[in-house]
Amino acid sequence: METFGNSKEFIKGSELKWEVAGDGLKRKIMGYDDKIMLVKVHFEIGAVGQLHEHYHSQVTYVESGSFDVTIDGVTKTLKGGDCFYIPPHAMHGAICTEAGVLIDVFSPIREDFMQ
Repeated sequence: METFGNSKEFIKGSELKWEVAGDGLKRKIMGYDDKIMLVKVHFEIGAVGQLHEHYHSQVTYVESGSFDVTIDGVTKTLKGGDCFYIPPHAMHGAICTEAGVLIDVFSPIREDFMQ
């Protein structure tokens, strides 16, 4: 059986530990370098990604579940298979209405996630 170990190029999600990111929220940093980062975030129903802003560009793929996503005061309901883009400094957040997973891509990386 192939093992990936601590390879930065090949990452087995099953070997990564979830870290608590808030009430009903947990995340795994799946891969990164100094320019780009991919993060998997699991939301329990009712979990809230609080409104916030950051200087990073962000694209998020809704892997599963249902989310009321707000970007710059506009709210849309997104479900598995949908995605959204957040430009730098746009105020944004999400409320999970059906438990699910978001796949976030940031550029540059979220240094605050590395602490």
